[in-house]
Amino acid sequence: MKPILTAFALACFAFNSYSQTAVKQYTIEQFYKTIAFGGGNFNNAENKIIVHDNSSGIFNVYEIDLATKAKKQLTSSDKESYFSIDYIPGTSDFLYSADKGGNENTHIYLQKADGAVTDLTPGVKEKADFFNWNHPKTAFYYSSNVRDARFFDLYKMSPGDWKPVLLYQNDKGLDVASISPDENWLVLTKSITSDKNDMYLLNRKTNELKKLSAETEATYSPQSFELDNSAFYYATNEGSEFTYLLKYDLATGKQQKIFSDKWDVEYMYTSKNGKYHVIGVNEDGRNKVLLYDHKTGKQLAFPAIKEGYVQGVRISPTEKSMVIYIAGDRSPVNLYAYNFASKKLDKLTNSLNPEIDPNDLVDAEVVRFKSFDGLLIPAIYYKPKNATASNKVPALVWVHGGPGGQSTAGYSQAIQYFVNHGYAILAVNNRGSSGYGKTYYKMDNRNHGDKDLKDCVWGKKWLAQQPYINPTSIGIYGGSYGGFMSLAGIIQYPAEFKVGVDLFGVTNWLRTLQSIPAYWESFRKALYEELGDPATDSVRLRSISPLFNTDKIKTPLLVLQGSNDPRVLQVESDEIVAGARKNGTPVEYVLFPDEGHGFRKKENQMKAAKVTLEFLNKYLSGNPDTADGKKGF
Repeated sequence: MKPILTAFALACFAFNSYSQTAVKQYTIEQFYKTIAFGGGNFNNAENKIIVHDNSSGIFNVYEIDLATKAKKQLTSSDKESYFSIDYIPGTSDFLYSADKGGNENTHIYLQKADGAVTDLTPGVKEKADFFNWNHPKTAFYYSSNVRDARFFDLYKMSPGDWKPVLLYQNDKGLDVASISPDENWLVLTKSITSDKNDMYLLNRKTNELKKLSAETEATYSPQSFELDNSAFYYATNEGSEFTYLLKYDLATGKQQKIFSDKWDVEYMYTSKNGKYHVIGVNEDGRNKVLLYDHKTGKQLAFPAIKEGYVQGVRISPTEKSMVIYIAGDRSPVNLYAYNFASKKLDKLTNSLNPEIDPNDLVDAEVVRFKSFDGLLIPAIYYKPKNATASNKVPALVWVHGGPGGQSTAGYSQAIQYFVNHGYAILAVNNRGSSGYGKTYYKMDNRNHGDKDLKDCVWGKKWLAQQPYINPTSIGIYGGSYGGFMSLAGIIQYPAEFKVGVDLFGVTNWLRTLQSIPAYWESFRKALYEELGDPATDSVRLRSISPLFNTDKIKTPLLVLQGSNDPRVLQVESDEIVAGARKNGTPVEYVLFPDEGHGFRKKENQMKAAKVTLEFLNKYLSGNPDTADGKKGF
């Protein structure tokens, strides 16, 4: 989803050193010839891995031979994205997941070696998600809301009969977060607010439910069990600004802190037979991955890789090999195979289109600026190489989703495309963003579209102070909650932003909070606690909703929306566009009938990026004929 300070300083030096070199501009088609990879589970022989990628224009499942690096296509979807889960042990059969047109009702599918496909979770409105294999890999666990649309139960399914067996019935919004190898212990969590949840330990033999979380405001995130069922690990920020890792002994109830950092611990897991464990840390907007010998606790070094940093690892069942995910700011994720004994490292994929020279792309820089009240706001900054005091460039304030999300450094297809075409981008992590401590995270509670928006405005002011930025050509861009912020920005601060770009943003908080998917029920109370309950806080929610302030939209606006979005309904965008157009405001609207909350298909991603660049060139930079370096695309 993180280099040390010295490496970061070197990256910044490199960033500054090439900022005035000649840069080749690339078309959107060239950018989207780049391939996104995921997955990487091993077969029984550990000589092949199963992955998914979008080289066909949509995600399909593939198999990579580790010896020859040859890639074999296993599915041929041209409509829905298919995401690999794993091989069925001892066979060439495999599992994958898919939804319908982005509706987020994912199902688990079995594809046999002969190509026959079976939907293992066929409920019409069912949402099913693969959880994990049991330790001997004779069955897998998955969550499903087929029994009650509001809650996710835990099921077990065995290859052969493929019949679901209910292991845990969730009637009260206690969600399964971890299961012991012997299936006797479940660790459950319950959302209270977005800043607090409860954690419980359930003994399935005695049905005893024990609350482990404190009454103080803290979050708890169960991770994994010891193979002997003696203990489990969890991350928490109890008594701390940042999350750290604890080990809980099941026999004694004693807890031991085993790892902490000055940043959040994101995850921890052990390899199949307990030889290694992996820890992920969110280090100032970058992902830091650490590998340890599990018994000794000794940290192990990753092999040296020049093209990026470790994003994640997948250790093989025999623990002899692993797949390493490597990415950089100027390079998408690539998969490498590594053998622990021989130290041999093989690059398996080449994700960046070879037509693109990575030296023409830019590195991300972590910056901080003071907001209206003096609070330091972190941001991820991308500066075009051609930006100079004598060649001032336009810019965008980029707002992440959430609320509570985070913009992180790393490769972004859209960002690199816009920066390559001369737009500076400041991805603001406004107050309320995750990754910077729990005090910072809750600063926007019941204050959305106010102080967090001011952080974005002051980010705009920071941009305007840079000698190579055109201070009169700065817009705001955001998706989902960021789309709401983009709309709120041009409504509340019309003199600050020259354009607004809204991707499936919330426009009517009353309707959105009332129409959230049924399976968000366990999180509903927490969501209402942070944003406001539409039944009791309707006045404030209405006042901040852009839909009821469309008369104030005088700024050129671009809106993009997926028709199948279950989170922000299409009507949200339909109505904001209709309202803004009544003002005579230039408003462009692009609807994607086969997408949901975000765009998965390359064809749609390219269209969205093209339309956005054309819009920016027309209304922000004043160069309407320069999209992709040619007139009219």
